[in-house]
Amino acid sequence: MRVALVTGASSGIGRATAQRLSREGWRTLLVARRADRLQALAAELGNARAVPLDVTAEDAPARLRQAAEGEHALHLLVNNAGSARRASFEEGGTENVRSTMELNFDSVVRITEALLPLLRRSAPSAIVNVSSTAGRVAFAKQGAYSASKFALAGWSDSLHLEERPHGVHVGLVLPGFIATEGFPQEALMRSRRTRWAVSRPEKVADAIIAAGPGGKAERYVPRPYRLAPIARALLPGVWPRVA
Repeated sequence: MRVALVTGASSGIGRATAQRLSREGWRTLLVARRADRLQALAAELGNARAVPLDVTAEDAPARLRQAAEGEHALHLLVNNAGSARRASFEEGGTENVRSTMELNFDSVVRITEALLPLLRRSAPSAIVNVSSTAGRVAFAKQGAYSASKFALAGWSDSLHLEERPHGVHVGLVLPGFIATEGFPQEALMRSRRTRWAVSRPEKVADAIIAAGPGGKAERYVPRPYRLAPIARALLPGVWPRVA
């Protein structure tokens, strides 16, 4: 049986991904801080196990390695847990950058390091890192978030090349605006002109499957967002005015 570990699984993209994997017959390790939600989701899915923890905790990598080794295999790691605080550098300062990097980048690196030996032993296997369109282009008051997601995207690109000979595929998913519990995107959804720019967690889950078991290197959600980094590269003088 194929085994997946999904972080940030208690809601939004992580929950949708766990549900999608369950429908395809995967056993899923569900990771997030909210134990009650994880337990309810595990009961709903049936072939799933809740592993409640804070991914930034010092012992998180060791606890996840222990949980995965209890399954005797790990075929897919989805690094989805993350968050954002909208603030300028003047407002958020170094502390905002530090705390955002700790969750969105550092924890991913630490967890991946702990689980990589098991992923190699279970090869062919895959890692999917959920970055953001903001990991290729930056906007005002998203500096800390973009820094963490740029770092994740660059590290993922390198890891993709390094792990290919070991049978571990590394894919990257870059969502744009996604309507979730924490980010309902109400302002964008109210207007017909901007509604197209908002997608659903289920669409990101589809992209995660494509970038993991499907073997794709990179997926944007919604797909037209892939044009943003191209525009940024080709029109560097114009892009700041657009952004």
